[in-house]
Amino acid sequence: MKQIQNYWGQSKAWWVVLLVGILMVIAGFVYWFFPVQGYAVASTLFGWMLIMAGVVQVCVSAGARRPRGWGWWLAGGVIDMFIGFMLVRSVVLAEAVFPYFIAFIFLFWGVSALVSAVYQRRRRYWWLNIVNGVLLLLIGFLFLEEGYLANMVNVSFLTSLAFIYWGFSIAMLSYDMKPATTEE
Repeated sequence: MKQIQNYWGQSKAWWVVLLVGILMVIAGFVYWFFPVQGYAVASTLFGWMLIMAGVVQVCVSAGARRPRGWGWWLAGGVIDMFIGFMLVRSVVLAEAVFPYFIAFIFLFWGVSALVSAVYQRRRRYWWLNIVNGVLLLLIGFLFLEEGYLANMVNVSFLTSLAFIYWGFSIAMLSYDMKPATTEE
């Protein structure tokens, strides 16, 4: 039986990616229930989550047995860390450009999910990556639109949904990264 390669690769540190996903879901629900206090806090929190996710991505791409598709991991990690540091550095700047930073990240991950779907079209549930990519692109475009309107309530609602959805998406990706156990 021919083994189909995983686009994102496999790693023994798959549980770290799962942990990042779980933390993002928790942060999304906290933000959902406290939107008024959360706009300034969300940009800082999201910045730290991006830094953590970026470090994980760079570590996965730079490992001794780096996975296939490591370039996407490296590019995503550098972008996530850069935007994360920009959000953490200045709260005033973060509040002004927060929707645009998030839009850029979701557009990047939407495109990478679509590329992943094309690459993995022989896998059983390859079409889920298309659904994920389209949803991530939709969230990115919604953030671009809401950033233009500068409506804090809509941005807060979208941010909490984005945290929750992206957390679940990352958590599901982590299970795809888990190395297969071979029984002999």
